[in-house]
Amino acid sequence: MGYDVTIGIPVFRSETYIRQALESALVQSYPSIEYLIVDDCGGDNSIAIVQDIRRNHPRGNHIRVLSNPENRGVSAARNLIINEARGDYLYFMDSDDLIADSTIDLLMQNIRQYQAEIAFGSYEKTDVSGEKTIYQYPSLQLLEEDGLASFAYRKYGGIQASACNFLVKVSLLRKHHLHFIDTNYWEDMAFMLDLVPFVSRAILLPNITYFYHCHEESLSQYQKRNIIPKDEIMKNVMTVNYLKESTRLLYNKVYFANRCLIIVMTDFYMACHILKRIHSIVPAVSGAEIKSMMSHPASFRQICSFRQARIKNLMLYFMGKLPIPLCVSVIWIVGKTKKLI
Repeated sequence: MGYDVTIGIPVFRSETYIRQALESALVQSYPSIEYLIVDDCGGDNSIAIVQDIRRNHPRGNHIRVLSNPENRGVSAARNLIINEARGDYLYFMDSDDLIADSTIDLLMQNIRQYQAEIAFGSYEKTDVSGEKTIYQYPSLQLLEEDGLASFAYRKYGGIQASACNFLVKVSLLRKHHLHFIDTNYWEDMAFMLDLVPFVSRAILLPNITYFYHCHEESLSQYQKRNIIPKDEIMKNVMTVNYLKESTRLLYNKVYFANRCLIIVMTDFYMACHILKRIHSIVPAVSGAEIKSMMSHPASFRQICSFRQARIKNLMLYFMGKLPIPLCVSVIWIVGKTKKLI
C-alpha cells in the first residue's frame, strides 16, 4: 500500500513518552499517512505500548513496526526508515516529542502549492527546567537551485540541527544516497548540512508544528555531568571532520565560504567548551588535539578569493596554523571575550 507521507519514529527506551508521542502523530488531520516505527532494542516496554496502540487505535492498521536485531543507534534506525518508507514524503519525529494536529496537513499543502521538495515548520523547545523557547523561521519560499543552502549557511545556526519537523521527498534522499552517518553524536547536524545542497525547492513556515522536549537522560545533557568521557568529545570531532570532507566538494558553490565558516566555528565553539570543562574530561584532551580541531576545509588561496566571510575565515584559518600553546591561548582569550568560557 502506498502513502503520501511516512512518519518515521525510532524507538529506544521511550516507555514514558511513546504513547503521547505516537498519539499526537495519529491524530493528524491529513489522511494518507504511514506510521513507521523502528524498535532499536531498548529492552523496556516501549514496543509493547506501540503494539497496544496498533491493536486499538482507529488508524492502527497504518502502523508498521520494524525491529533491529540489536541496538544499533538512532542513525541506523533512521536509515532503515529512509530505506523502508512507503510514503512519497518522509517526516521524522522523536519518540519523546509531540507534533501539532495539523502539522502534516500544513506541510503538504505548501509542498503541493509550490511543488516543493521539502517544507520546514518552526518549533518550541522545552529544556530540563521547563523553560520554553520558540525557534521560528520566517515565511519563505526558496524555489531555485542553491536557494535553501544559501539561506541555511548565511549564519551560524541558520538552519535547524535537528532532523525532525520537516517533510522531505523520499526520492530525493534515495537519489542522492543521503543517510545518517554511523555515530550517536551530532548525526542530525551532519545529515542536515549534507541534505540542503541537494534541495532546489524549499518552503519555510513560521507555524509552530513541533514540540521538542529535553530530559535529564538525553545525550544533549552531558555538559551537566561532573565527568565527561573524552570519547564523547572525540566522536563530535569526528562528525565535524566528516563535514569538512563533504564541504571540500562544494568549493564551486556560492555558499562555500559561509559553509566553511559554519564548520570551523563549530570547531571553535567545541574547543571553547573543552577548555571550559578541561578538568572534567577524562582522559584529558591535549593541546595538540585542540589545535588539530581548528583545521580549515578551504585552502589559503581559496579563502583569499572569498566574496563572503573572508576576514572571519582567514582569522580561523590562521588560528589553526599557530603553534600549539599560542593556538590554545588565542582560543581561550577569544572564548573569554565572547563569554564562551
